[in-house]
Amino acid sequence: MSVWSSWNRRSRAAVAWAAACVLVLPGAARADVLAGVVSTKVRSGVTAAQAVVYAEPVGGNAPTAPPKSYAITQKGKTFTPRVLGVPVGATVRFPNDDDIFHNVFSLSPSHAFDLGLYRAGASKSRTFTTPGVVRVFCNIHPQMTALVVAVPTPWITTAAPDGAWRLELPAGRYRVTAMSERASPVTVEVAVSGSATAALALDESAFVAVPHTNKFGRPYPEAAYKQP
Repeated sequence: MSVWSSWNRRSRAAVAWAAACVLVLPGAARADVLAGVVSTKVRSGVTAAQAVVYAEPVGGNAPTAPPKSYAITQKGKTFTPRVLGVPVGATVRFPNDDDIFHNVFSLSPSHAFDLGLYRAGASKSRTFTTPGVVRVFCNIHPQMTALVVAVPTPWITTAAPDGAWRLELPAGRYRVTAMSERASPVTVEVAVSGSATAALALDESAFVAVPHTNKFGRPYPEAAYKQP
């Protein structure tokens, strides 16, 4: 099943526009970019939102990613980083660096989980064993939201706030994909054998923010939105 098979229908309207807006910078061909290092900026029609960028080999399987530690910290009633890309099999820790309780959870169909309530200084984790787009929340604080993208390749990165990204790839042909939390994925195919740049443009204009529910599938109490 595609990593995007369960993508929110609110973003699907962006696919046609975004696919038409895949850009390759001067000096690089649209579908045949020579690159040992593929890099540039993800561009958005609305903002320079953080995006996940990853490369999958065409006609073959990617190697298994080596073990690496990942973390999304809870501090100031905020998840940091807000957007994180990880290879399938990665474990993500969710340390609580606030002086209050938090309850990390997700209702995403492919990766639903509930880490339960835990206190300041504690940490819990979740292993993402299959590809998926996972929206993560706190059951106490509705303003807390994060996005985890798990993909079957070790070549994955999270773009900087200005959209800048970089991937080092062995020689071969790849599908390079980018997405943000407010846009559907955009993919361009590249041939890797040198060094060049390739740009991906995302359309976030079709995104409509809708209040999410708590872990029980019910609206948050009104008082939760008034917390300082």
